[in-house]
Amino acid sequence: MATAISMPKLGLAMKTGTVGKWLKQEGDSIKKGEALVEVMTDKITNKVESPAEGILLKIVAAKGTKLPVGGLMGAIGEAGEDISAILAAGPVVEGAAEPKGKAKAAASDGKAKAAGPDGKVKISPAARKLAEENGIDYTLVSGTGPEGRITREDVEKAIEEGVGSADDRPTLKVMPYEGMRRAIGENMLASWTSNAKVTHHVSVDMSGILALRRKINEGLKDKDRISVTALLTKAVARAIEINPSVNVTLDGDEIKTLQEINIGMAVAVPDGLIVPVIRKANEKKLTQLNEEIKDLAKRGRRNKLNVDEMNGATFTITNLGGYGSVDWFTPIINPPEAAILGVGRTVDKPVVVGGEVVVHPMMGLSLSFDHRILDGAPAAEWLAVLIQLIENPQKIFI
Repeated sequence: MATAISMPKLGLAMKTGTVGKWLKQEGDSIKKGEALVEVMTDKITNKVESPAEGILLKIVAAKGTKLPVGGLMGAIGEAGEDISAILAAGPVVEGAAEPKGKAKAAASDGKAKAAGPDGKVKISPAARKLAEENGIDYTLVSGTGPEGRITREDVEKAIEEGVGSADDRPTLKVMPYEGMRRAIGENMLASWTSNAKVTHHVSVDMSGILALRRKINEGLKDKDRISVTALLTKAVARAIEINPSVNVTLDGDEIKTLQEINIGMAVAVPDGLIVPVIRKANEKKLTQLNEEIKDLAKRGRRNKLNVDEMNGATFTITNLGGYGSVDWFTPIINPPEAAILGVGRTVDKPVVVGGEVVVHPMMGLSLSFDHRILDGAPAAEWLAVLIQLIENPQKIFI
């Protein structure tokens, strides 16, 4: 009996997904549980396993198609099996991305329509000038004027859609702007253009927290050793408990201070960036935080997280310190959060203590916040609380 391949629900919050790359083609044999197709959300890309063994009889939803949970993506069965009932019962597609090559196909039509008997492309002088000014190859633009003549409006549309503006410079590598990369790009651009972002930068003395870490880790096995990230996460959660001014969100015309302290941890993965969430971080012991951070990062890099583990953060930490090349930076806020903390490298630097110049390990912190709902003064006050906790780490646990 044929089996439908449906858009899976990868988390409680998931309502739609986008079909990514099909790992099998129509006519290919597949075993139950074998990776079949990639499904993308705005958070992650997951490989979906085959629900049955057989032949991939039909791919209904092409790459780029957006479907509701349960939407029909394809069908598996025996060779020659009738799948008309599955196709008829499939939910309606909410929307589909333009198939690859659509622009080129349209351009080819336009070129054929616009070309006269002598093979020359028919284009108005104004359209030609606009195309040349914007680096548009007008032979790839579909004309809508009389006899397929390319008008200024056609070129303006081509500029908006990127038709005919191919960059022909020599390249070392070409990768499609899709999936996680596109999701990251669109989310970051939306954040940058919708928030009134300001960033406070400061250096913090890590002597106390590093000494505490050494003391805690004495005699522990490598797998149980507490990381600096775990201590910083504990400090951030405690700072939010003391001063919740950064744990806010803008909901319509209301600014809400959130009760739960859910810390997002930015994790670099081969295809981009993910932000798994540690829920109620303030209520967890240091050892719990340490284990959860390691687990989320490990599974995240293996693409084994579900959507629920990527949603619900109220504040995010992004740490570039491990690369040893960044002191301060400008992290982009992860909406609908109001703030994000960037962590830079720890470097020995001369500082003045008690009137004397001494060398201490100093770490850069960068707090970006949405000035629409959080002013500079309360952001600075919260940062002062965090600095006090980091430089006096015993207070984290009081």
